[in-house]
Amino acid sequence: MKILNLEHLSTADKVDFFHTHWGGTKMVISSGVYECTNLDGFAALENERILGLITYIKKERECEIISLDSLAENKGIGTALIQAVEAEAKRLGCSVLRVITTNDNIRALAFYQKRGFRMTEILHDAVQRAREIKPEIPAIGNHGIPIVDELLLKKEI
Repeated sequence: MKILNLEHLSTADKVDFFHTHWGGTKMVISSGVYECTNLDGFAALENERILGLITYIKKERECEIISLDSLAENKGIGTALIQAVEAEAKRLGCSVLRVITTNDNIRALAFYQKRGFRMTEILHDAVQRAREIKPEIPAIGNHGIPIVDELLLKKEI
């Protein structure tokens, strides 16, 4: 597996990836509305096939992960992508790495906490507000849990 900066992936490959895994290229979360194909990030590749992809933004001395996808769990893909962003965030002078996930995403909560992130804030009804911009966000998520809130996690780096 190799980790590649997203600037080396074609726009078509990024568009295809986000349409397949997110239903589109626009990400709406409480920190903003993002066109994922324009974000910085990294991809994990094996034999030219994308195994995972992470995007992020830099805001002052914090870097925020906007999306993270691993197509095969428990293979180190997500961890390698987080490590790539963490190294880049340090290089850019950031002292905090942050990520927002939804209340139903129990796997993501476990994943991030195992990697040193701490829950710092519950953004009540944030997903309800996001649906005003992106109505295709599902009402029910993982484990049959209604998706209503976002959780902010942070890690000092």
